Amino acid sequence: MTEVEFHVNVPDRLQYACRLLRKASRKGVRVAVTGSPSVLNELDRQLWTFDAEEFIAHVRVAAGQASGSSVQRSPVWLVEDASVGAELAVLVNLGVELAAGFESYERLIEVVSSDDAERDAGRQRWKQYLARGYTPRKHEVAA
Repeated sequence: MTEVEFHVNVPDRLQYACRLLRKASRKGVRVAVTGSPSVLNELDRQLWTFDAEEFIAHVRVAAGQASGSSVQRSPVWLVEDASVGAELAVLVNLGVELAAGFESYERLIEVVSSDDAERDAGRQRWKQYLARGYTPRKHEVAA
């Protein structure tokens, strides 16, 4: 069963995601990140500029593109449809709804900011996971 974690009260979700992805890449863990097209576009931009001395290798992957060798080598996949990266170990959800197909990942990390609307959406997702039999863990992020 997928391990579900909520990282809550994150001051800047995209900067936090960049740090998570850097940590995962350094450990050799391959990660898919899902969210709206606009969020993924901004994350893509930030991954290029996040650290002046380090590049976090990543690729945008659409349905049907997952079989290319350059895609297969990339440690971070930015996907609108979470089922596209199902062979990866970890999914980071930057969306406001449950990521369809999250069950095929070993681990799911929900990143929730301190914004009221995002917190409310996060609470709804928490309840949905509970209703499906998952026991989410909460990780309070210190500002």
